[in-house]
This record gives sequence, C-alpha cells and structure tokens, in this order.
Amino acid sequence: MLETKFKVIFLLVVLACAALPIVGIMKGTTLTPFEKPVDGLTEVVEPEPDSATKEEPVQQEMVMIPAGPFIRGTESGGFDEQPQKTIQLDTFFIDQYEVTNHQYQQFVLATGHRKPGLPARYAKSSGRMKGTNQPVVYVSWEDADAYCRWKGKRLPTEAEWEKAMRGTDGRLWPWGNEERANGANWARVNDGYEVSASVGSVQTDKSPYGVMDGAGNVIEWVADWYHETYYKDAVELNPPSPEYGTYRVLRGGGYTTTGGDIRITSRSKMMPDFRDETIGFRCASTEISGEEKQNEKSSR
Repeated sequence: MLETKFKVIFLLVVLACAALPIVGIMKGTTLTPFEKPVDGLTEVVEPEPDSATKEEPVQQEMVMIPAGPFIRGTESGGFDEQPQKTIQLDTFFIDQYEVTNHQYQQFVLATGHRKPGLPARYAKSSGRMKGTNQPVVYVSWEDADAYCRWKGKRLPTEAEWEKAMRGTDGRLWPWGNEERANGANWARVNDGYEVSASVGSVQTDKSPYGVMDGAGNVIEWVADWYHETYYKDAVELNPPSPEYGTYRVLRGGGYTTTGGDIRITSRSKMMPDFRDETIGFRCASTEISGEEKQNEKSSR
C-alpha cells in the first residue's frame, strides 16, 4: 500500500514538472520596458523603412570641423576618460545626423550587403525601429565600416567624434556644462520617445558645430580599437586608433541610457560583430566627398 502511494506521488511530481513549460507559454514572457503586451496571437509584420511612414527622407549633410585644438577627456569621469588633455586635429567632416534606415537601405539594395540583424526577442518592437528617418540599428562595426566606405567616407576616429560633439571648451554635454535630464533622447525622463527618435528631433542635443544626437538617441560605433589607458598614451596630434584590440569603441548615449554614462566624454566598448537595437553610427571624411559637393551646389 505504501509503495503504491509513493508511485502516485512520483507520478504527480512528473506531471507537474512537465506542465511548467506549458504554464510559462500561457503566462507569456517578461516584457522589456520598450515592449507593450500584444493581445492574442498577432503576426508581427516588419515594414520596410520607406513604407513604414510617409515621412520624407532627411537630407544627410556633412559638417566641417575646423583644424585646431580641443579638450579631450575629463578628470571627473571614469579611469578611461583620463587624463584630460588638449589635442590637435586637422580639419575633417562628419555627418550631421546618424545614418538612417532609408540611407542604409539604399546601401543594401545597391550592394547586396546583409540587412540589419533583428534578434527574435525584439520582434514586438521592431516596427517602431524602422521609421524612414530613425537611425539604423542592429549593425555591427563591420557593417558600419562597409557603409561608410561605400559612401566614399570612413568611420570617425574617437578623437574626431569627441571634438565634433563637444566643441573646444571642454564641456561635458553638447549644450554646456549644466546637466539637463531632458537634454537628449535618454531613458531618464518621459520625453515621448519609447525608442529612437527621427534624427535631429531633440534640438537641445546639438553640438557647438551643429552636429545632432551625440548625447542621446543611439550609441555610435567609431573607428578605434578600445584601449583603457589610450588617453594617457596617445600622441597629441591627430591621434590614430590603437593598432589592435579586442573591442571597438562606442561613443555617446542612447535612448536607454541613464545615470552617469551620459557625459559626452564617456567611452564604451563592444565586440566588433555585436549588433543591438541601441547601436548605430555616422560617417566622417578627411575631405568632403564628390556627392556632398554636388548636394551643396544643389542646395544653393
């Protein structure tokens, strides 16, 4: 009799364990802060960028950053942001905006390059990341580098990116040294953007040179390999990337950024093949390209 009871208990335990995955499926997965519940079994349809909205594609222009010194790094930041130094850079040009979905789609159509990757866990929010003028995301460092080369440009060096976003006076944010919780598209306040905004939407996030979205919207790949002590070791005239490394540098904040990482001096790092919904890029050039010159003539 006792043996029969044990068999019954054992059977009930097995059935309970077998039912756990079914209960989990019925209950649903835990949503990220950027996903909303979907009622019923709704098929997720991912729109192409140009069909997602009726928005006209933004005109990408390059901003000239004049030759001269600027203050790089800060003594009040992290270890890899020190020491603060005056660095000299030659004249260069940088995209006013982060590369958009529309612009990247032209690259994919022209070259057959792979489309931006989309992890399945973000399927519910993918439709909100595909606006014509939203920054392209889910691109690796290699993808970003290939796009810039296709445009006759390159990724900005880490020093170029910081000067373009910060200016020459050592400010910690594009608008100055006074922190603003709503100064950029961050996760710190309810600014109306659950994900990335169309490039240039937040007018306070504008550098002294007029370059947009350096503090927020999406984090950006730059050309350099990451080296923790490079600010101490690098030359002070046009510092190049370290010769090798494991990680590539990411600069700027994104729409999920909170806390102290929002300084324009903050440095991040990631494996070059990593792709995420918070990471995009923009291009730079030593000289303005022929296409950009043509655009300038057309706008006159």
